Amino acid sequence: MNFRKIPLFKKNSSTEKNADSNNRPDKKPKSKKDRLTNWILGLVFLAGLGLLCYPTVANWWNESRSSRAFANYDTAVESLDRNKLNRIWEDAQNYNDSLNTVLNRYDMSEEDLRDYNSQLNIDNNGQMGRIEIPKIHLKLPIYHTVEEPVLQVAAGHVPGSSLPVGGEGTHTVLSGHRGLPSAKLFTDLDELEEGDIFVLKILDKTLTYEVDKISIVEPDETEGLLPVAGKDYCTLVTCTPYGVNTQRLLIRGVRTTNDKAAPFLEVGNDVVKIDPMLVAPVVMVILFIALGGATWMKKVWLKKKKSTEKSDSQNS
Repeated sequence: MNFRKIPLFKKNSSTEKNADSNNRPDKKPKSKKDRLTNWILGLVFLAGLGLLCYPTVANWWNESRSSRAFANYDTAVESLDRNKLNRIWEDAQNYNDSLNTVLNRYDMSEEDLRDYNSQLNIDNNGQMGRIEIPKIHLKLPIYHTVEEPVLQVAAGHVPGSSLPVGGEGTHTVLSGHRGLPSAKLFTDLDELEEGDIFVLKILDKTLTYEVDKISIVEPDETEGLLPVAGKDYCTLVTCTPYGVNTQRLLIRGVRTTNDKAAPFLEVGNDVVKIDPMLVAPVVMVILFIALGGATWMKKVWLKKKKSTEKSDSQNS
């Protein structure tokens, strides 16, 4: 007798498939070690992304803070009448004249510092005005002193140097940091060349300077910062070489007419510029989101496929 011809003993392919699938070992779940590794890799990726984004985001924040400082300063200036503005300007000029009678202008007592800090301090926050350097697209507030909290966010006026109101026999000195991860500041100052222009905006006046001398000196060499009879100088100071900071880069400007600065300050003031450094973090964020989305969609698709196969298997 051939039992294969009897329906009861016919080979049931679906039954055998189900049996095979039931006997097949389940997919091994991820171990704690695997999950920990994935978490570590994810955290490393996020940390790297954060480090990449930090300089750009921090500099953007610093520029936004500077913009608010400009707006507040301009509002304070506009609130003063012409007589008050003239008196503040004259007080600063008289202060500069008094410095020329001091034997060591950089050796200041506490009383000298109080007098200094009261000059050009219209909003009682230490802001004197701002500096604009068109070539390197830089605008910074100018504050009294070169203390570290000031230099972290702005340009600092060196006490003992002439207040930034110009005039023959004056020499204003402004200092700023280079290479901070949190702000651009004077990082690109070494790109300036003789003949370049920078501008000081103090109260409601504009003072334009043309770079006439660039020098590198030791930190204790200050002779080049003293006033020269008949000259109106402003020197920008920062550390050099970049990242080493053992010497000082001096960018000296001589007073010139404001019309030389006009073309640089008018062109592109309202144009939105995209910093190339901003592109990389944005691309990284987009890629990260895309990768996460693709991974999630793949998991959903596999789960749906497995559910469909299981349903088909049960129905058959």
